[in-house]
Amino acid sequence: MVASWLIDAAISYNRASLENRDSYSAFVLLPVRHLERILNWSFKALPDEILIGFDPMDTMPMDAEVIQACCGAEHDSDLFAGQNFVIGEPHLVNRGNSYSVHHVPEEWMDDLFASNRGSRGARFTHWMHTHPNCVAIPSEADADAAQHTDGVDMILGIEFSNPDGSVFWFDDVEGVRRPLKPPTRSWRRWGRRRQRSVLGRSSTGHRIHGLELIAYHRTGVGVNVLLVDDEGMPHGLNMDSR
Repeated sequence: MVASWLIDAAISYNRASLENRDSYSAFVLLPVRHLERILNWSFKALPDEILIGFDPMDTMPMDAEVIQACCGAEHDSDLFAGQNFVIGEPHLVNRGNSYSVHHVPEEWMDDLFASNRGSRGARFTHWMHTHPNCVAIPSEADADAAQHTDGVDMILGIEFSNPDGSVFWFDDVEGVRRPLKPPTRSWRRWGRRRQRSVLGRSSTGHRIHGLELIAYHRTGVGVNVLLVDDEGMPHGLNMDSR
């Protein structure tokens, strides 16, 4: 069962996705249970980045009512591969720093991926990588890597403090920020200093303070993300009201 705080965060995130759907040319549906698994991988890897690959779930096409509710005014129905299917299972592909996480060593291929995945074995349709202690905004290297993606690229930003209490959160970046958090945040005061809220603590001892999630296409346009249940329905979306 997915943690209750993540379901609450998904509902809040989806509301923002629906309110701003006219700002996007397309959208993707990401099962929240996949996101929870990715978060577990991410927290165990801190402070390293991780790279995840996905394929569309060809057994789960998007529901027609969901498509009607989530399409924006400028919707492009043929922007990327797998666009009309819910995103499938995540596969942990690599771990490293910002200079190496996009590279997949050849010697991993036979052990990690089936031979029918192509000459490099890792030709997934969609990709996601993490930005530990940096906002979820594509860098120049991210934009270059996206040119080899048939689907969409996603970034998961993770704001955390180190076990010794030090913080290196980097947010001096221009772009649309998409926070992923429950609708209310609790704040505690110690003397005159306001302490940041804590979503949880990783197995490595890092305190998790905030999350961000975005998706984008290789042409540079943003792609809307909605977090869905196991039936492909966005959390918090009342179909009867659409």
